[in-house]
Amino acid sequence: MSEPYRDAEAPTSARRRALPAWSRPVLRALAWLAGGVFAGALAVLMLLAVALSVAYPNLPEISGLTDYRPKLPLRVISADGVLLGEFGEERRLFTPIDRIPPVMQQAVLAIEDARFYRHSGVDYLGVIRAGLAQFNKAKSQGASTITMQVARNFYLSTEKTFTRKIYEILLALKIESQLSKKQILEVYMNQIFLGQRAYGFAAASEIYFGKPLQDVTVAEAAMLAGLPQAPSAYNPIANPQRATRRQQYIIQRMVENAFITEEEGEAARKQVLRYRTPVDTGVHAEYVAETVRQLVQAQYGEETTTRGLNVHVTVDSGDQAAAYRALRRGLLNYERRQVYRGPEDYVDLPKDAKELDARIAEALADHADNDELKAAVVLEASPRKVVAVLQSGEAITVTGEGLKPVTSGLSEKAGPKTQIRPGAVVRAVKGAKGDWTLTQQPEVEGAFVSMDPNTGAIRALVGGFDFGKSKFNHVLQAWRQPGSSFKPFIYSSALEKGFTPLTVVNDAPLFFDAGSTGSQPWEPKNYDGKFDGPMPLRTALAKSKNMVSIRVLQSVGVHYAQEWITRFGFEADKHPPYLTMALGAGSVTPMQMVSAYAVFANGGHRVNPALITRVTDSKGRLLLDTPPKPVDESTRVIDERNAFVMSQLMGEVTRAGTAAQVYQVFKRPDLHGKTGTTNDSMDAWFAGYQPNLAAVVWIGYDNPRKLGDRETGGGLSLPVWIEYMTHALKRLPVQDAAVPEGLVQRGGDWVFEEYAAGAGVSSVGLDEKAPQAPSDEERRSILDLFRR
Repeated sequence: MSEPYRDAEAPTSARRRALPAWSRPVLRALAWLAGGVFAGALAVLMLLAVALSVAYPNLPEISGLTDYRPKLPLRVISADGVLLGEFGEERRLFTPIDRIPPVMQQAVLAIEDARFYRHSGVDYLGVIRAGLAQFNKAKSQGASTITMQVARNFYLSTEKTFTRKIYEILLALKIESQLSKKQILEVYMNQIFLGQRAYGFAAASEIYFGKPLQDVTVAEAAMLAGLPQAPSAYNPIANPQRATRRQQYIIQRMVENAFITEEEGEAARKQVLRYRTPVDTGVHAEYVAETVRQLVQAQYGEETTTRGLNVHVTVDSGDQAAAYRALRRGLLNYERRQVYRGPEDYVDLPKDAKELDARIAEALADHADNDELKAAVVLEASPRKVVAVLQSGEAITVTGEGLKPVTSGLSEKAGPKTQIRPGAVVRAVKGAKGDWTLTQQPEVEGAFVSMDPNTGAIRALVGGFDFGKSKFNHVLQAWRQPGSSFKPFIYSSALEKGFTPLTVVNDAPLFFDAGSTGSQPWEPKNYDGKFDGPMPLRTALAKSKNMVSIRVLQSVGVHYAQEWITRFGFEADKHPPYLTMALGAGSVTPMQMVSAYAVFANGGHRVNPALITRVTDSKGRLLLDTPPKPVDESTRVIDERNAFVMSQLMGEVTRAGTAAQVYQVFKRPDLHGKTGTTNDSMDAWFAGYQPNLAAVVWIGYDNPRKLGDRETGGGLSLPVWIEYMTHALKRLPVQDAAVPEGLVQRGGDWVFEEYAAGAGVSSVGLDEKAPQAPSDEERRSILDLFRR
């Protein structure tokens, strides 16, 4: 022990003499290198000093940061708080720093800038390393703090040069002098691009995990924190292995920086992450969202999709989901009854089994899944069994009833363009029991809309089978003939002219010349081709007798009826004053129909459809507040008695008429409605309501053509309405309507008291001469006499 100690204490000159001769050149080289490093560092610092004095005064203003206003998308939010749609090039959900969970902040700091709260915006040791890297012609300078990244993302190009690095440093210093650390971190965590069009960690959390940022775990936060460096390379869905390696490293960094304990880190490393897949699209409300965007665009112009507007709407997400499913199911069920038009495409399958999967994936890239309507490539086909592969790689086997919709395509006589054979691209739908059915993409279209009749609030709106296929909103834009679903409005006008549910009208053949129809001679028929003779008005509406409706309109007068229907919101010029109006030969939209039926549901008030309730900006400030208003006497358009009696008549339709299935399913007395099928079955309708909910279904082809000889509103549209109502009525208890004053009961039917003693129209068409209905003046006189 004594020798080393003495040597350590020996004079320096003695130790120098003791060194071997070969070590002296090495020491001189090291001394030269140290001098070089010092000189390099000194040069870098001198350059910084010069740049600071020359360039700093010319740096851009950073008002974009001090008054940070990121491009925020327009968001459409349901009445129950569910995101229905989002519009904007950048998907961003601005979140104040105080609402970003600590675990997310810590994950970012651990990997990007652990000393963020301890430096002044620049890591000087890193800057020196960057300067030396430049001398060595290295491309990566590194050492970018979060503040420097903010400076680069807002104001500088992405090129890696020494000059840009100087400006980056100077801008970082300027930013730190004007913003607090929290403000800088807030900007960074909301502005940074994280792939999938997501900007900011709040949006990324929704997109990758389908959950609010406030709910992320340590493992999820670490995965998100790995994205800024290379969003594509570290995308956990596209590149799970690479992303996981970076996530594990970030978790370790969080432990090393004491953000989490070793035990928390170990738990995070073991957590299995669940990602939001492309099929997790949430509520299908594309038509609702697009309608909102158009309405907001008219008010806010170019800022609509950039200023972070949150538009709250009346639509209920549960009702919307039920409506979407019901309409699609109805259209797909109809499609299964149609002639099979053939596969969408044919592909050549490789003989080598190893190449098969890639070829199938390539083929289906051009035939995307349409929600539950899956695309598949056929591997094996016979009249008894089809084996096909889905886009997911899953092989399915279809047999029995699942092949019925494509029977003609499996026949030996099938043509080359309709035959299902190996390589054919087909569509398949999975049943509730896991069985598969082959079908085809519908050509038929449809619309569904429901409304609160007391406020006009839209509860659900589905404008077509698939928004991706057609942006045309059939609820708002499709002008179609309403057929028999229009009859209640003709009957309503008749109640004002002395008709009652007891009025007997002859269901007998009619013939009209051109002058009565406005076009050509007309010999109308009933749907079933039968004539049942005299019957009360109640029975005639329940059975949807065309001859009766025509005779009623003939008695009331076409011009009076034309004016009357405008009370419900219909446009007079869309319903020419001819007798064909009795059969719904005019033009309506589904939105008009639901608003019109709402008049009967709410006791005689006309309500305007309401969709937007309020608009707020990204900071929650209220910009617009327009809650739907309940009806009052100022909105009345028909007598309460008229609405009540019409509901009783349409209650007979749903109890024992063309829509008797309604009562069979629900066993409720408060459901009313009317089926509608136009001439040649080109349009199928059902419009119905409960006192607190009205809903309308339409089905037809965009280019009108026959749906089929046996296709009716009761067979096509009514099942859709029933499926939706099965969901909606769960929250609506049975409601008995109060009988308005001025009505008396006769033979189980309610009639206006002024006509109870036989003063009204007792019969029509029994002598084939339509009696003249009393004028308004005559009616008032009769009422005065009756009340005396």
